[in-house]
Amino acid sequence: MFSDVGLLELVTLAVIAILLFGPDKLPEVIQNVAGFLRKVRDFSENAKQEIRSELGSEFKDFEFEDLHPKAFVRKHILDDDGLGLAAIRSVLDPRSELTQIAGTLREAADVPAGDTEVLSS
Repeated sequence: MFSDVGLLELVTLAVIAILLFGPDKLPEVIQNVAGFLRKVRDFSENAKQEIRSELGSEFKDFEFEDLHPKAFVRKHILDDDGLGLAAIRSVLDPRSELTQIAGTLREAADVPAGDTEVLSS
């Protein structure tokens, strides 16, 4: 969640917090914020559980993260091979042809310079 916050940003936030609240009230403010975040997380989990229970038993493994558009497309279209995407990918993949060409070039490079009959075939 905060993977892009660096050390300088954390130090800046700490200095601002000390200036705003003072060193005496800062532990109390931190406890209040942590308690609030805990309550929000619990409320969110309870709401998710309630929605899952209301949806029924066929949605017991339902994940809300799957509703994100990128995750939805990845899960239901790209990973699912019902559309035959693996066959299309393999046909469009140039690696096999490039491997054949590289092999042919290696074989041609190994042929002696005077033997031009092998190169023409």
